[in-house]
Amino acid sequence: MHNTIRGKKNGKTLYLPLLFFFFFFFFTLHHHYLRSASAAYTIGVNYGTVADNLPPPSQVANFLKTQTIIDRIKIFDTNPDILRAFANTGISVTVTVGNGDIPSLAKLPAAQSWIAANILPFHPQTTIKYIAVGNEVLATSDKILIAHTLPALKALTSALQLANITTIHVSTPHSLGILSSSEPPSTGKFRKGYDQRIFAPMLDFHRKAKSPFMVNPYPYFGFKAETLNYALFKPNSGVFDAATGKNYTNMLDAQLDAVYSAMKRLGYDDVDIVVAETGWPSVGDPNQPGVSMENAVSYNKNLVKHVNSGKGTPLMPNRTFETYIFSLFNENLKSSVSERNFGLFKPDLTPVYDVGVLRTDKVISKSMIPTVPLTRLALSKTMVPVTNVDFSKLRSDTSSFYVGMRSEDKCLVTHSFPFFSASQALAPTAGSGATATARAPSPSSPGRQRQWCVPRSDASDEALQKNIDYVCSSGVDCKPIQQGGPCFDPNTVRSHASYAMNAYYQAFGRHDINCDFSHTGVLTSTDPSKCFFLFFPSFFFCPTSLRGLRLSFRRAKGAAKVGGRNIEEILLHR
Repeated sequence: MHNTIRGKKNGKTLYLPLLFFFFFFFFTLHHHYLRSASAAYTIGVNYGTVADNLPPPSQVANFLKTQTIIDRIKIFDTNPDILRAFANTGISVTVTVGNGDIPSLAKLPAAQSWIAANILPFHPQTTIKYIAVGNEVLATSDKILIAHTLPALKALTSALQLANITTIHVSTPHSLGILSSSEPPSTGKFRKGYDQRIFAPMLDFHRKAKSPFMVNPYPYFGFKAETLNYALFKPNSGVFDAATGKNYTNMLDAQLDAVYSAMKRLGYDDVDIVVAETGWPSVGDPNQPGVSMENAVSYNKNLVKHVNSGKGTPLMPNRTFETYIFSLFNENLKSSVSERNFGLFKPDLTPVYDVGVLRTDKVISKSMIPTVPLTRLALSKTMVPVTNVDFSKLRSDTSSFYVGMRSEDKCLVTHSFPFFSASQALAPTAGSGATATARAPSPSSPGRQRQWCVPRSDASDEALQKNIDYVCSSGVDCKPIQQGGPCFDPNTVRSHASYAMNAYYQAFGRHDINCDFSHTGVLTSTDPSKCFFLFFPSFFFCPTSLRGLRLSFRRAKGAAKVGGRNIEEILLHR
C-alpha cells in the first residue's frame, strides 16, 4: 500500500509526489550547473611574442583549442599570422593598437582605414572581441598620448559601427598607477586632475558603448614581506576595511575593489571591469623577493580557482571577471630575468607549471555531470530516485541492460544527453559522491571502444546551434532532425546538436578532434541507447514501468542492494 496520491490520465498512474520531487531536483541541478557554466572558462592569456623560439601561431592555436580550457587570448598588436591562425577556433582575440599609433587614430577617417586593414580581413572568421587602444597610456605621462586616447576610443567605435560590426568593443588597459589611494579599498580614488578631466568622460564612453574598463592589477608589484601570503591567496588574517565592514583575504580583490570605489565616486560603478593582465614570475634575479616557482604556482592556480568560482569581491559579490593571465609563454628576449619568466608554457608547449588550464574532459568527474532539462526526460518515462545503492556489487558487464524503445524514443535517449552506465560507477567514499570516469583512448589504441560525441553540459545554445549549422553544411545527413524526421523531437537546440555532433564524429574518422567543436563536445564510451541508469552522487534513476525493459540479473554475481533489498526485487514488486 503506497502512501501516495494517485491520479488517472489515459489509463496511466501518476505519482504526484515523485513527479514533484523529480521536478524540484532537476530544477535545482539545472540552476546549479547554469551558475557553474556562467563562471566557467573566464580565464584567458596574454600571448606575447618577444622571443625568438616560439612555435608558429597555427600550432599555438591548435594547442590552446585541443589541450586547454583557454578560450580567449590577448595580443599586443594585430599580427595577421596570429589572427589567421585563430580563425574558426572558437577562441576570441583581443588585438592592440600600439601606443604610438593612438594620435593618428583620433580622427574617424584614419580609424576607418585602420579597421579596414586590421579587422575586416579577419572578421568574423576570427572572433575578435576587443580592440585595446594602447597599454597603460597614463603611466607614460605623455600628454599627447593621453589627450588622444579617448578620441581614438570613440573614433574606432564609430568606425566599427559604420562597418556594421557590433560584436567588437573598444577599451584601453590601465595600470593601478591611475589611483591616488587604494588602501583600504573603500578609499580608492583616481589621481587628482585625472578624475573629472579624464576618467569621468572615459567611463561615460564605456557606459554608452557597453565596453569594459580594463585594468592590469599585479599583486606581485604591490606586496611586502608581511603581505606575501595575502598576495598569493594563501591563508592569512586578512585586511579589514572599517568603512565597509569588509574583510579582504587576498590582494587582488582589494585592488579591484579600490578601482570599483574610484569608479563609484564618479557615478560609474555599473561599468564592467576586465582584468587585462595579471601574473607572477616563476624565476627572478638572485635574492629577488617573492619570486619562485612555488609562488607563481600559488598565485596563478589560486587566481584561476578564484575567478572561476564566481564569488566576485567583497564590494562586487557574485561577479565573474574576465581575466587574462600574463603570460602564455616565457619570452626570452625581454630585459630582466623575471620579465622573461611570467609564462605558463615553455616554447615547446610543455607547461612551466600546471595552474588548472589543461583540458580534463576525457575524465568525466562529478563536477562535469551534464545538466538535463526536465522536459526532455518527462517525454519518455516517469523516473523515481533510488537511494543507498551498494555500487560495489554491480558487475562491470552491463551489456544486458538496455531499453527497448520505439525509434523516436531512441533518438531522444541517444542524442539528447549522455548517460553513465553501471560499469562506469565507482563506489562512493565517505564524505563524497560517486565519481564516474570515461577515458577516451586515442584512435591508435589497441582494443579501442566505440565512442559517442555529445555536447558538454556547459555548452550554450548559441554555440550548439553553430555546431548544427557547421555539421549540416559539411555533407552530414541532417534530415532526421528536420521537421518530420524521426529525431526532430524533442525540438531543442541541445537535442539536435547531440544528433549532429555525434553524426559528424562517426562520419569523419572518430578522432578526438572530430568531437571538439571549440570545446563544446565531449566523448563518452557508453552507448546512450543501451543505458537507463543516470548516475549522480549517491543515487540514480530507473523507469517506473518495466514495459520494453529487459533486465538480466542472472549473469550478475550479486544484485545491487537498495536499503537491504536488491534492485530486481524492487522493480518487479512496484
